[in-house]
Amino acid sequence: MDDPAVTASLPEPRETPHPHVVRVVAGEFTGGWDYSTWRTHGTTDWLLIQTIAGSGRIGGAAGDVVTRAGDSILLRPSTRHDYATATDSGGDQWSLAFAHFHPRAEWTPLLDWPQHAGDVGLVHAPGGIRSRVVAGLRAAARSSAGALPRSELFAMNALESALLWLDTQNPLRGRMDERLLRVVEHIGADLAADLSAPALARIATLSPSRLTHLFTETLGMAPQQYVERERLTRAAQLLASTDRAVGEIARDVGWDDPLYFSRRFSKLHGMSPTAYRASRAGR
Repeated sequence: MDDPAVTASLPEPRETPHPHVVRVVAGEFTGGWDYSTWRTHGTTDWLLIQTIAGSGRIGGAAGDVVTRAGDSILLRPSTRHDYATATDSGGDQWSLAFAHFHPRAEWTPLLDWPQHAGDVGLVHAPGGIRSRVVAGLRAAARSSAGALPRSELFAMNALESALLWLDTQNPLRGRMDERLLRVVEHIGADLAADLSAPALARIATLSPSRLTHLFTETLGMAPQQYVERERLTRAAQLLASTDRAVGEIARDVGWDDPLYFSRRFSKLHGMSPTAYRASRAGR
C-alpha cells in the first residue's frame, strides 16, 4: 500500500512516504477512522482517488471537500496531499481506489476538471459509469503490480479507460446522461440488432418520446437518425476495407433490403456503394 495510515490524533501531521512512480502505481483499500495521508508538497505525479464506499475528506487550499460514493478526486503534481477518512460525516471507513500516474501527452484534455476548495478536481460518476471507472482502476492496479511484459502499459491503458469514462461526466465538457450512454453503447455493439425506437427506449428505461427528446437535445439528432448514420458509416468502412458483397455488408449493418440500403447510402455519400468502393480503391 503506497498510502499507509497515519494516526489522526498526532498534534502535527507526519509526512507520508512518497510512492515511486515510473508510469502508474494503482491500488485499492479501505481505511478506518484513523486513516489519513499528509504530503506537504504533494508528489511529482498526478493522483486520482475514486470513493467506492464511505466518505473521505480532502483538504484543499480554500477548505475541505467531503466525498461520497462515486466521487473521483484529481490532485495535480505539487498539490498538497491532505486527505483522510471523513469521520465527521457519520462513518468510520473510507473505501477507495487510487492511481498515482504520469499522464500521456494526449491525456491533457481528460485532466481538465472542475476545481473545488481551490485546487481539488472533482467529478461525480453515477452508478453505471462508476462501475466502469472502478473496473478500470482495478485493472490498472492488477497490471501495475503484475509481472506481465509491458505491464505498466497495460496499466496505463486501463487507467485511460477510467479517465475516458469520467470525461463523459465532466461538467466542463457537458455531462452526458448515463441512459444515453447505455443506448449509444448498445447501438455500437451490434448494428444489425433491433434498434427501433421502442427497443432503444427499453435500454434507456424511458418512453420513446422522452428518449427522442433527450437524444436530440444532447446529440443534435433523433435516435433513428443516429442509428442510420452509424450503420452507413460502418458500411463505408467495410466497403473500403473488404471485398465483401454489398448485400452482405447491408445485412451486417442492419438492412435486409440491399436496394433500400443503396438508396440511403447514396443519399449520405453522394454515390452508390459500388461507386464508393471504387473511389476508395484508387487512393
